[in-house]
Amino acid sequence: MPFLEAAAPDVLCLQETKAQQSEVKVDLPGYEQFWYSAEKNGYSGTALWAKKAPLSVQNGFSSEIISQFQIDDDGYGNPANEGRIITAEFDQIYVVTVYTPNAKDDLSRVGLRHEKWDPAFLEHCKQLEAKKPVVFCGDLNVAHTPLDLANPGPNRGKKGFTDEERVGFQAFVDKGFVDTFRLFTQGNGYYTWWSMMSGARARNAGWRIDYVMVSEALRASVKQANIHPDVMGSDHCPVSLELDINL
Repeated sequence: MPFLEAAAPDVLCLQETKAQQSEVKVDLPGYEQFWYSAEKNGYSGTALWAKKAPLSVQNGFSSEIISQFQIDDDGYGNPANEGRIITAEFDQIYVVTVYTPNAKDDLSRVGLRHEKWDPAFLEHCKQLEAKKPVVFCGDLNVAHTPLDLANPGPNRGKKGFTDEERVGFQAFVDKGFVDTFRLFTQGNGYYTWWSMMSGARARNAGWRIDYVMVSEALRASVKQANIHPDVMGSDHCPVSLELDINL
């Protein structure tokens, strides 16, 4: 709450909420809340809070995208029913909060990521972009380059740093989406997630797996993009974007 009070975001995007809205009582005056919870209790889920009421809100993929990319039960569950995407339409832009499926320690969900989820989410964003520019943000569960994790060598090929996952991220860049943090900050040492084990956060042995991406049309409007590692309370930290536009 101190961070939210200080930052006063126009739009707040949350991932891995693991709760139904009825289970969480948060008094944040001036915001409308939109929750998309997984059918499975205590799992996944996203939420979006906005000071200005969106023109429309969509939960998940369209039925056409689900059918096109054959998003269905892969043994862990159906990612289309895991509360992973909320899309809010405003006057000037779309804002999307996304919680990308984890590839799993044994990489058993890499196929889902590579063949279905990543291309489906890219298609979702490109369809939105045909109408107005897009901002999407969240836990993408991938470090894009070796600069985006503290120990790239021993982690190459492991979940979050497989070639398949990195190709999935690169596809967004190739289609014109901009990694806003990298407009301002280069190099390594900037991370958004740390293992709860072995004092990783104190040592800053982390990963940058949370991003704010924007359509190329918004590049000139990006004023700041930051990571806030000093904000505690989770194994992730917040990331933020300041745009010079009116919602």
